[in-house]
Formats: sequence, C-alpha cells, structure tokens
Amino acid sequence: MRISRARLTPIVAAGAVLAAALAGAGLPTAPATAAAGCRIDYVSNQWTGGFTANIRISPGDTAVNGWTVTWTWGGDQRITNGWSAEVSQSGAVVTARNVAWNASVPAGGSTEFGVQGTVGANTAGPTGFALNGVPCNGATPPPTTPPPTTAPPTTPPPTTPPPTTPPPTTPPPTTPPPAGCGTAVLCDGFENQTGSVPSGDWTVVHPDCSGTGTAAIDTATTHSGSRSLRINGTVGYCNHVFARTTRGLSTLGAVRYARLWVRHTTALPTSHVTFLAMADSADGGKDLRMGGQNGALQWNRASDDATLPEQSPSGVALSLPLATNRWSCVEFMVDGAQGRLNTWVDGAAVTGLTVDGTPTHDIDGQWLNRTWRPQLTDLRLGWESYGEGADTLWFDDVAVGASRIGC
Repeated sequence: MRISRARLTPIVAAGAVLAAALAGAGLPTAPATAAAGCRIDYVSNQWTGGFTANIRISPGDTAVNGWTVTWTWGGDQRITNGWSAEVSQSGAVVTARNVAWNASVPAGGSTEFGVQGTVGANTAGPTGFALNGVPCNGATPPPTTPPPTTAPPTTPPPTTPPPTTPPPTTPPPTTPPPAGCGTAVLCDGFENQTGSVPSGDWTVVHPDCSGTGTAAIDTATTHSGSRSLRINGTVGYCNHVFARTTRGLSTLGAVRYARLWVRHTTALPTSHVTFLAMADSADGGKDLRMGGQNGALQWNRASDDATLPEQSPSGVALSLPLATNRWSCVEFMVDGAQGRLNTWVDGAAVTGLTVDGTPTHDIDGQWLNRTWRPQLTDLRLGWESYGEGADTLWFDDVAVGASRIGC
C-alpha cells in the first residue's frame, strides 16, 4: 500500500542510531543480483509507544532500477505510516518498494525512505534485512543447496599448543579521528582559530544593527577537538549576531548539503528565532532562515515569512524540539533546481521540515504557494530574536558540500 506522510504524528525524542544489513524480495522483472559494497543504513528515533525510522539504500557498485527492501522486526513494532516508498507489513515482516521518482539508484549513489509506527514493551531492533533478495553490509547469503555431509572423524584432529607469549598489541590512538567531511567545499571544526574572536574563514556580522549579542571562539565546550564557535544570543531585534563564512561556496551547484553540530542551553521559545541564515539571490537577497517557533524547529523565508512546517498545531507536531544541553547533528539539503528541501536531526528525517514539491496541508502548503527556486550564496551561524528568546549556543564541525555528508 502507498502510505501518505501527511498523517504522521510528532517526533518527541531522539533515539538511538542503528545500522543493519538488509534482506528483501526480488524484483518481478529480473532476478536480484549481489552488488559489491551494497549497504543500507537504518536510523531510528524512538519514544514511549512509538518511533520513526529513516532508511538509506546504497546499492554499491551496481545500479538498481527498481528496488524492494524487507526486514523482520525483533520486537512488537507495527508500521502505521511511511514516505518515499510503498510500505506494508505482514506479521513481523516489513516490505518497502520504491515509488516512481526514486526507483533508479546509480552505482555509488543512494536514496532514502522513512517509516513511522507503534511499539510496545519489546523494542528489539530489526533483523534479516535484504535489498532485492540480496543481503548487504557484508552479510553472507544462505546456501541455495544443502552442503554435503561428511561422517565425523574416528580420531580427533591434531591440536596445536597455544602460544607461550601474547601477540603484539597496537596502542589505541591518543586523539579521536577528525570529523568526516568527504568532498565538502567547507569543512571546519574551528581548530585553526587562534584568537577569541572568529577570523580567517569566518567574520562576525550584525545584520541591521549592532547590539549586545556576541560571537566568540570557545575552548571550554566543544563537540570535537579543542575549539568551537560560541554565540551569546540576546533578546531584541538589534541584537542580531552571526559568524559568516568567508569561504567561497560558488563552486556548489544547484544542490547544497550541510552538516553542523549545535548545542544550546534554552528551549526554543514560542516566538520566532533564527540560528542559521543563508542569503538567496533568487529571492531579492532575502534570507532562508532555520530556527524555531512554537517550541519546535522550523524554516522561515524572510521575503514572505512563509514557515515550514505551517504553524498549526498539526504542523508543529510534525517537527521536533532541538534538544538542550547536548550536541545535536543537524543536516539539510536544498535543491535550487527542483525547489526541494530536506532536513535531518541526529540522522533521522524530519517530516515537518520537508519540501517535496507537492503542497501538503500543515507541512509545505504555505511554502509552495509560489514558485521557489533558491540560489543560496553564503552561510551564517548565530542568533536572531524578535519577541523573546535569549540563548547561548555552540556550533562545531560544520561542513557544506554537493552530496550528503552525514553525522
């Protein structure tokens, strides 16, 4: 069955990240074949009684034209909704099939779909996953014929005494590896900052007027390494403060992906606030803004104040709060050619922060009341408050590129 994403319920807590090898039914038009490097990642947000999950399909070295994914629940989960796939469940077995627009996945590429459901006391994760009938992530498919049997030996095999000395060990690294950025145009953990005020690849700006908000390099609170960007955000229109990257982003095409780690101390307020902004040259230079309103994450378009999701109770429920006093991984994709937008928090897609090209009430109906083809020219991290909402935020491990970077 085709599941509509418009009926999804709110995500109210971030959950654990799970990765599994997938298993599935073969396509009716051709036998399934194994693909070198085939991988599928399963990322879940879970709360008492319910969950959402985002599933990324990466076929590896062989392209697929049409796909089917299946898995078996280890607990008592039941699928209630899904998006970007036709999802059904029979007993503990879930089957997801592509829709028309994401049927073809090139070699080395990926596509994603999501599900939502209920769960009782048994929350054991999914197992037995496959893509087009072929296990991925290094799993070995079962034999097609039973192996020959051999009578057990009449005498025990010879034994080899254990070594008298332990094998050599390699000491663990003394510092964690750097955050991955792939081919990102901008990849910055602020480690090259030498002073207390952002400089070099970043410059402090105060849109409209300068107030009491400040931006600084912090060494006390970091996601990785020894430095981060700290924003002391205060209330009031003239207190806007941002750190703007000086790195050229002009080499990016119409599609832009970004990943940043953010930590803040005060829950998002009822009034509109912004912590990320990008100028849109196709919209009179007005900003595309990410922040919060009514206690949940939202996107806001400065030119007409359209919001994503719509600020109805049902729309806000399809977003989620930004966790306080811990680091959260925020990702987004803006496709200027197609007018699409996707958002992930801690690896899971957020339904209410998605523009898919088809107006959906409570989500992107207001956003798509006019043609939107953004051409973004910069990236600014900071704080804007309009009616209420002082906050202290930290940003770290920021990356921008032409493909998804991941957490």
